[in-house]
Amino acid sequence: MKKTRKMISDNLWLLKVCFRAAPAFVICYIFEAIRNEVVVFLEFTLGLNFVLECAEFGRPFKTAAIFLVSLLAFVVAGLLFNAFLYQKMQQKAVPRMLQAIKQMMFEKAKEIDLECYDNPGFYNDYVLSVSEADNQINRIFSLITNLCTGLVSIVLSGAFFIGNDPVSFVFIAVSFVASLWSGKALNKLDFRIRKEKNPLERKLGYVNRVFYLNDYAKEIRLNKELPGELLKDFDETNDKLLAIDKRNAPKRFGLLILKDYICSGFLIDVVYMIYLVLCAAVFHTISYSNVAVMRGTANRMKNRMRQFSFVFPGMHEISLYVEKMQRFLEIEPKIVSVEGKHLPETVSGIELRNVSFAYNEEDGYILHNINMKIEPYSKIAIVGFNGAGKTTLIKLIMRLYDPNEGEILLNGVNIKEYDLGEYRTKIGTVFQDFKIFAATVKENVVLDLADDADEQKVETAIEKSGFSERLGTLANGLETPLTTELEEQGVNLSGGEGQKLAVARAFYKEANLIILDEPSSALDPISEYHLNQSMLTAAQHKSVVFISHRLSTTRLADRIYMLENGQIIEEGSHNELLERKGKYAQMWKAQAGQYC
Repeated sequence: MKKTRKMISDNLWLLKVCFRAAPAFVICYIFEAIRNEVVVFLEFTLGLNFVLECAEFGRPFKTAAIFLVSLLAFVVAGLLFNAFLYQKMQQKAVPRMLQAIKQMMFEKAKEIDLECYDNPGFYNDYVLSVSEADNQINRIFSLITNLCTGLVSIVLSGAFFIGNDPVSFVFIAVSFVASLWSGKALNKLDFRIRKEKNPLERKLGYVNRVFYLNDYAKEIRLNKELPGELLKDFDETNDKLLAIDKRNAPKRFGLLILKDYICSGFLIDVVYMIYLVLCAAVFHTISYSNVAVMRGTANRMKNRMRQFSFVFPGMHEISLYVEKMQRFLEIEPKIVSVEGKHLPETVSGIELRNVSFAYNEEDGYILHNINMKIEPYSKIAIVGFNGAGKTTLIKLIMRLYDPNEGEILLNGVNIKEYDLGEYRTKIGTVFQDFKIFAATVKENVVLDLADDADEQKVETAIEKSGFSERLGTLANGLETPLTTELEEQGVNLSGGEGQKLAVARAFYKEANLIILDEPSSALDPISEYHLNQSMLTAAQHKSVVFISHRLSTTRLADRIYMLENGQIIEEGSHNELLERKGKYAQMWKAQAGQYC
């Protein structure tokens, strides 16, 4: 009973979402489902029975004609309403309902913690929830149709059978109960198969993207073994999918035979027909007109009850998907504003005290006992080899994660006490794996609706980042669409050009702190040096933290922190670290020294 209540509650939740988005359509859809079944009953049961009895028993033609004309008018009015519902209302309502559900999902995805995306189980559920949102809306309305037509048919046709021959109703009821059980079992099996296939289908989707996306085209053509390996994965994944289908095929086949042929076909089409013939020809308990009408009504009622048998299994399937949606929507971010304290107008610096962090207990700590100070307007360099923990460190500073131990202070106050959104807006960041969006140049800088954006401010940010020269070659200037994914006339930027545009975002944002996570890694060391130097000059009235495992710009920093295995092993100015002749000095001699 508890599971049934939960199943009904989940379906009502989805229906409420649809109703809030398009209330008139939902009401009219339910009304149309009921009206249509009433018309079918009047037309093919009462109407046909009345007309046949008029002919069989010699009743006046006028009586039948009046009935038929009245029925025709009712049918025509219904057809007009049906056309209005499906050709006009539905075209507007369905996109609104889809938008309502996906907007809920996207809003939640925007606010949940970054650590959720490190969890494969979460990611599978999220992808499944978003990808299935469209299907669940179609299913809920299909369920409404089956529910309404089934209930109306059971009430009207059931009353007709009970009034004429109660035994007929028993035949159909037995067929319905058996179909209901087998249909529920089949839907449960289909859901389990779908869930088992989902990770494999995602893998097939990845291989598919690799072969058609421009990002991978050069690697595919220059490495002859790569396509073979991908196709091998593709074949192996398809074999696993086929194995799942083969393993479940016997049970699925048995349930289909039971539901579609034994429960529905044999009982109604064979056994019940023999019963009707005996009643009319041998026992004379019903008329021949009744045989024709009852056979047709029984067949329609069988089909309606067959549809109705899909209702509970369908509700169960919808509930399983809705449960995943709700579980996703109910995720509460751990990183939140406790009191929402506003940031001070004057920032005296950021300090990390004894900060340690682990993504999960199994992998252990990524950072160990980090102590660091970022003074106002200072230029800080964080260096180290790949995997030293540099990017993880800045994620903590941006409060994308909270440390497991220690604290991060701004003006002597733990950053957890500040308004989270306000704190993050004061940090401009350029990640190593930045993304250029399929939007205009201006929108890519503003990262928001750019219609009312200050173009002068955008151009100033672009000039500071060094992208102005490339902007001058674009025919539509700031309104030039980037990437060819959505626009045929879009422009694809080179790696270095894209990085400069990403840097412009940090300058456009009125941030107190700018973090550059190897933003110039696509450039050669000398170009990187000049770009970083110009960026540091442009950001002279801001604090800057730049991260790199290449050292062509570090001598411009006020203070350098060198990380290794998640620990600060050296800190000081460029000259101080060279004098110590430690790890930093070794890296400098191997890299940046030859370019100076």
